[in-house]
Amino acid sequence: MKKNILYAQSGGVTAVINASACGVVETARRWPDVFGGVFAARDGIAGVLDEALYDLAGETAQAIAGLRHRPGGAFGSCRLDLDPYATHRHEYERVLEVFAAHDIGHFLYNGGGGSMLTATRLAQAAADMGYPLDVIGIPKTIDNDLYDTDTSPGFGSAAKYVAVSTREAACDVASMQATSTKVFILEVMGRNAGWLAAAGGLAERDAGELPLVLLFAERAFDAERFAAAVRERVEHAGYCVVVASEGMRDGQGEYLSVRQKSTVRGWTRLGGVAAQLAELVRMRLGYRTHWAVSDYLQRAARHIASQTDVEQAYAVGRAAVELARQGRSGVMVTLRRLTDEPYGWETGATDLQAIADRERGVPDEFISADGFGITPLARRYLRPLITGEAYPPFRDGVPEYPALRHTLRARRLPQYTPRSGDYYGTVA
Repeated sequence: MKKNILYAQSGGVTAVINASACGVVETARRWPDVFGGVFAARDGIAGVLDEALYDLAGETAQAIAGLRHRPGGAFGSCRLDLDPYATHRHEYERVLEVFAAHDIGHFLYNGGGGSMLTATRLAQAAADMGYPLDVIGIPKTIDNDLYDTDTSPGFGSAAKYVAVSTREAACDVASMQATSTKVFILEVMGRNAGWLAAAGGLAERDAGELPLVLLFAERAFDAERFAAAVRERVEHAGYCVVVASEGMRDGQGEYLSVRQKSTVRGWTRLGGVAAQLAELVRMRLGYRTHWAVSDYLQRAARHIASQTDVEQAYAVGRAAVELARQGRSGVMVTLRRLTDEPYGWETGATDLQAIADRERGVPDEFISADGFGITPLARRYLRPLITGEAYPPFRDGVPEYPALRHTLRARRLPQYTPRSGDYYGTVA
């Protein structure tokens, strides 16, 4: 008996997450004898709890194809994970009630490590409650920190943005350093993993071409060594460009910059490292500085997306549907590297329990001996991931994204009311 597919997006979105959605919908539509309808949850798992499900049957092939070019989350995402099954069984009962009401037999969750934990818990709960459900994770994160996959879709495009922006900023600062700015600092995302900072090293084609200082989340920050590295580069080249992970910590393991802490969930919002470093440079070295935070721009920059990244994002969406067709569950789609030069890859699958809520940082062999750059091995790994251009269609000078109808299915259940202590309803 055919069952419906429900696709949902979770966590911080990327420039290519909708390419994965495109892969899901286009592939599912090729198997009408296997699958029923294809739905998308509004705002991830929050939309499932709310019974807010988009029916994609009315979306045109043109609109679905346009998802390849659209940044953000076309169906809405959320910063929300399901609480542990042992203490919050009612959340899972609600999810499965929604699934039963809409004949959902396949749940495809597109997200990062935390989202894979939710997917794992849901697969276990469905098995415990005897509900027939295939749960398949689709990888996504600009942090590139998911386990057991060569890379995470979304990272390649964010890395390309960081590399290009760093190279362009270096040209700007080089032209002004005689009478103006000598140090430019770019803060990039990466709470516990410095992959995007590493991508800043791709701004130079060969090591030593530019006066760069990279600061990794994996290395404890040492103000004296940092100031010495900046001084050496300025004295040699006249200027310096710094790319810093937002999640840098000091020698005691504390984040250098914390904007906000949640007393509800223990969640920490980072930000402000660039400004802090700029003040350090000004006070210790007396150099004029400028700084910027790439923030949402690095993950939304579809106009400079990596062709490799777009292709891989689509491929993991397609592979998820193929796994569902095979009756697989409790797995996440992965990317396997076959060769470096030329770059070759294929999709695979790994056990959700093995990778859920785990983080993979930049390995030591990718970080230069002085701790402020990347090694040839890192370049060999990173370069294929940012290769190729995949420009979106433009109209009147700006990208054009086909509109979706976003038709919600009629509700069949009472409105859901979160209980005291639930994650849902307490964190936006």
